[in-house]
Amino acid sequence: MHMARRLRMLGTNSKDGECPTLYEDVETGEILVQGYTVTDPEVLAQMANPLKGESLVVVDRALLVNFAPRS
Repeated sequence: MHMARRLRMLGTNSKDGECPTLYEDVETGEILVQGYTVTDPEVLAQMANPLKGESLVVVDRALLVNFAPRS
């Protein structure tokens, strides 16, 4: 049985609740990113070995600098 993820918001550079936002799964420590999904086929074709269900999202570099865990 798959348990629902419990997320903790790490931070956002957004105003008015818009994306992007970083989250941490409190159980696994995995980092999740909220952002606009890339839909351009030419950009997606450049992904290295994408697995089923994988895609790209746009993330402001400052979001990672300001809120990504350091360890």
